[in-house]
Amino acid sequence: MNKWIRGTNATVLSIAVIGIFIILTIFLHSLKGFQVDLTKNKNFTLSEQTTAALKNLNQDIHVIAFTNSGDGNDFVTRQVTDMVAEYKKQSSKITYDEYDMLKQPSMAKQYGVDQGGTIIFELGTKKQNINFYELFVGQQDGSYTFSGEEKFTQAIQSLTSAEKHTVYLLSGHQEYPASAMSIFKSSLAAANYDVKDLNLYVEGKIPDDAQMLMLLGPTNDLNDKEAELIQTYLKGKGKIYIALGFNKDMTTKWKNIDAIMKTYGIQDQHAIAIETKQTSLYDPLTIIPEYGSHDITNKLSSNNLITMLSLAVSLNADESAPDYTKSLLLTTTDKAYGETDINLLAQNKTKQDATDVKGPLNLGYAISDKDNKPKAVILGGSTFVLDEDIQNQGNKDFALNSIGWLQEQRDQITIRPRQGDAYQQAMITPSQANTIFLITIVFLPLLFLVIGGLIWWRRRRG
Repeated sequence: MNKWIRGTNATVLSIAVIGIFIILTIFLHSLKGFQVDLTKNKNFTLSEQTTAALKNLNQDIHVIAFTNSGDGNDFVTRQVTDMVAEYKKQSSKITYDEYDMLKQPSMAKQYGVDQGGTIIFELGTKKQNINFYELFVGQQDGSYTFSGEEKFTQAIQSLTSAEKHTVYLLSGHQEYPASAMSIFKSSLAAANYDVKDLNLYVEGKIPDDAQMLMLLGPTNDLNDKEAELIQTYLKGKGKIYIALGFNKDMTTKWKNIDAIMKTYGIQDQHAIAIETKQTSLYDPLTIIPEYGSHDITNKLSSNNLITMLSLAVSLNADESAPDYTKSLLLTTTDKAYGETDINLLAQNKTKQDATDVKGPLNLGYAISDKDNKPKAVILGGSTFVLDEDIQNQGNKDFALNSIGWLQEQRDQITIRPRQGDAYQQAMITPSQANTIFLITIVFLPLLFLVIGGLIWWRRRRG
């Protein structure tokens, strides 16, 4: 009798557990958009920029993927389709169709697609084509990262935004070449900025359509005529984004660059920031600054995304330009100091002395005019815009947020999609594949079956 009761209790308990599991599954499935992302870097959580873009979407966007069932790239296709599914969860304005090039060649011909692995974002007569290979970024160790969210959101923003902002990159002063800032420039282009180069020594004037000038990493000074043109431009509606480079003779050779900054009450202290309180990952010349309270940096701070600068010049704000408001963006710890003896720095013999600037050092300011309109962003360093650094932590967001703030584009002050974790392809032989199959599909299930049978047999005998 007791044995029968125990067996009945076990059965009822098992049925109850199964029932609870089924009810919980149905309940969770009924919650639209509910999911819990347990990955370290939130790989399956859409970024703030993406969710905002989808929330504000008021036009239907048709997404079409053309695949090829014979190319063996099922994993790549699944990555793409899973990402589109996340977008559909967030917005009913996103519709999706997938066509196999081999089975439905007429659809591919209709869209002018001649190879598998292409995804198209379509809004009315406007289209954005993206090849699958553009969504995967190879790494030096042979792995790759998936940047599908970034590309998809850029495509949607490009289709839905009709406004273009024309900005000019100043050249002729040993600034960074365009090839070293390809990611930064492509990100600006994707955000509907028309980025053009401008050599004032050649052109002789600032174009009428210039909404902003960018001086990124200059080594040499502007000449007097260039400085005069820029000062005249800035007296009107012109805006400027200055991110200083490095020149060992900056104290005597940056007269005109210093004068332009002085217009806004920003003083170049001609000292290179040295951070003694640093992590073991970076040298003292690589600064991880603290953020000031400002629209440009607030979201970066709340998301714990750092910005990194190298060979950064210390800046200071004074009262010489009362019509402008200077808001601090970046500052060092009080353990830092500004090395004024650049020759010692070049010989790697720097040490703090009485002639150096005491910390904390200020490394960046946002400038507003008397009407509280954005006028300038002035930064003591510029390495964060280089391809080798811009993907690190919050570098790209800081750079693009600064531009967005200057152009009064509130939707461009955000946290953008991050690249996914690196995937490493494993190359295995057919015999290795057979071994894995036999162990996981045949041997392990059979082992559990045998163990379960033995346990059942022993209990029955007892």
